[in-house]
Amino acid sequence: MSSATSWRDALKGQMPPEWAEEIDRFEGQMELRRQNKIDEKVFAESRLRRGAYGQRYDNGQRHDGVRSRALAYPDPEITKGPDTLWHAPGMQRIKIPFGGLTPEQLEVIADLADEYSNGVLHVTTRQDFQLHFVHIEDAPDLMRRLAAVGITTLEACGNVVRNVTACHRAGVCRTETFDVTPYAKALAFFLLGHDDAQDFGRKVKIAFSGCEREACGLVRMHDIGYLARVKEANGERKRGFALYVGGGLGTIPYQAKLLSDFVPEEEILPLAQAIARVFARLGEKRNRNRARLKFLVAKLGIEEFRRLVFAEREALPYDERWTAYLDSVASFQETPPTHPGEKRSVETPAEGYEAWLTTNVYAQRQPGYHLVTVHLPLGDLSSTQARALADIARRYAGGHMRLTDEQNIALRWVADADLPALHQELSAIGLGNPGAGTICDITACPGASTCKLGIAASRGLANELRSRLESKNGDLPDAVKALRIKISGCFNSCGRHHVADIGFFGNSRRHSNRAVPHFQVVLGGDQSENGAAYGLAVGAIPSKRAPEFLDALTRRYAAERKPDETFPQWVARLGKKEIKRMLKPFTLVPAYELDPSLYSDWGDPREFSLGDIGVGECAGEVVSLFSFEIAKAEGEAFAALLALDERDYRQADQRAYRAMLLAAKALVRSQNLDVGDDPDRIVAEFKSRFYDTKLFFDPFAKEKFAQYLLERHANPNPNPDEDYAHQIVEEANLFIEAAYACDARMAS
Repeated sequence: MSSATSWRDALKGQMPPEWAEEIDRFEGQMELRRQNKIDEKVFAESRLRRGAYGQRYDNGQRHDGVRSRALAYPDPEITKGPDTLWHAPGMQRIKIPFGGLTPEQLEVIADLADEYSNGVLHVTTRQDFQLHFVHIEDAPDLMRRLAAVGITTLEACGNVVRNVTACHRAGVCRTETFDVTPYAKALAFFLLGHDDAQDFGRKVKIAFSGCEREACGLVRMHDIGYLARVKEANGERKRGFALYVGGGLGTIPYQAKLLSDFVPEEEILPLAQAIARVFARLGEKRNRNRARLKFLVAKLGIEEFRRLVFAEREALPYDERWTAYLDSVASFQETPPTHPGEKRSVETPAEGYEAWLTTNVYAQRQPGYHLVTVHLPLGDLSSTQARALADIARRYAGGHMRLTDEQNIALRWVADADLPALHQELSAIGLGNPGAGTICDITACPGASTCKLGIAASRGLANELRSRLESKNGDLPDAVKALRIKISGCFNSCGRHHVADIGFFGNSRRHSNRAVPHFQVVLGGDQSENGAAYGLAVGAIPSKRAPEFLDALTRRYAAERKPDETFPQWVARLGKKEIKRMLKPFTLVPAYELDPSLYSDWGDPREFSLGDIGVGECAGEVVSLFSFEIAKAEGEAFAALLALDERDYRQADQRAYRAMLLAAKALVRSQNLDVGDDPDRIVAEFKSRFYDTKLFFDPFAKEKFAQYLLERHANPNPNPDEDYAHQIVEEANLFIEAAYACDARMAS
């Protein structure tokens, strides 16, 4: 394109008109914001709804390969303000509905990564791409170039319906009820920009799954989840879905509730619209920490929520789009490569072919074809690799690719005879690694590297664990190879640590008056059956000790498991007390002078800190007092965990509440006030000294964690059930983490 021609002019007629107008509108809003004619908060939501994020720079890390404009790091004082995106490059999220990707689209994203970013394409757990270090001035042209190949970034973030995901095996899976792809696509574009989906207090995540027993789309951990079902009626097979609502991970995970065991295919769009209207009308707006759909379902109860939704459905004005897409469902199919099985010459398979064949190749239900998973460590591939992969997909997979929720890319319709040649070509570009779907295939969010919420280096830990596991992969027992590890950089579950066999999420502790990066260990999660169970935190260990603990844990599992015993079953049999005993040696932190390595995080040699949150030295007496008191709270929280294991939900609730009281008391006592053991006085002093003054408020979580104690104190549950007890135990642990962070901020 010549310098005199803008992308707006060059791509005219190639973009859907409504998308082109939307991008023009955003560009106009950018200009008004420059002139200070739009409030920053309004503009922030506007840009977020188009996938344009700010990103973190307080970690001081330099990123090789970033183009010169992106290396112009901003003045830290400037980036503390709300308009940071004007002074520093940010992140652009690119949504790919159901993960479906064409070679042409991948090539365009690779070009954008080179021209506007750092040459790296990052795949997320929601089948999106993310480009980092993108300047907002470049966003409109980036969006236009995507729109010209059928991709929109609209509603990639913000208080709207996010990217609609689906199992990457949909259509080729051997155990699916039917292919959910056309339904996921139809719902994604039906709700895109829909008037009834613009007034939410928080985001809504939707997923589709074709299989009941597999992990697939993990529909039970979504705000709205569709699970494929077929019913026999009058001798005919009728397609539909079991519909789940109110699931979600985040800081406190909720299991979705069954709204309807069968929604016929012609009703999935209008029912989603009805759910959106109920959520927009009744969902929390002021308190963002309680604004997800899961909180509304929990507040109303599933019976009342169901009544409201179906009443809303009856009141909806007819929309022909509800069923218009069904005409194309029956005819929807992917086209295999033009010459299936045309064997390409390979004298000797590339190194690692047999291992790759075992872990990365899945036999499709269509005889003679395979789905091949391209394993992307940390979800990253370079622009050069992306272009080569696009060409490979054309020749071996008929151009059919899907992004996966484990941060990989799947090629579909690969013929038997082409597998050796395909592996050879993937290996030549550094993408022939085996290990997909094994313990080496670790999911990790960006963490402290670029995320503003990141506490610890989730990517750094993931890279270290993967390297160690790959070095001894041949010696790992099959039961260990089958485990899944997921890592988040903070208490939010962007890395999905709650549904992993072994999960980690980042936090911080102080020792020797210094901050030490830690990870909470989460055990007991189960992603089978679309997210059957969520794990619980069992204790925090220094970040640098995580590999040692993982090695000890997996060796013991391999030695002690019964035949066919799953990891969650083994953890349950072992019991929390024994897990805690096993964890204890790894929690120890030597003095800084004895081992300074524990005071830095993976991939960053500098001494660990919390950036803007900050940690400093303080009087030894205060540290000693707080540490002594908070230990009592942690002991009570563990007792609550044991009560939950024993299904004594009332005891779990009482212990969790007591743990929060003790943590609040630890903070109050640090201000040299002896409040005794009266709950009313502890809460009153905590509220006046830490809540009303905002001393307790985390810069990002704000008052959320404090409200866990205040709400439980004001509104005790007379009949706690399993869901409530699970929630309050999680809240107690997070309140304790927040107390640690508050003490660290006060000491700075």
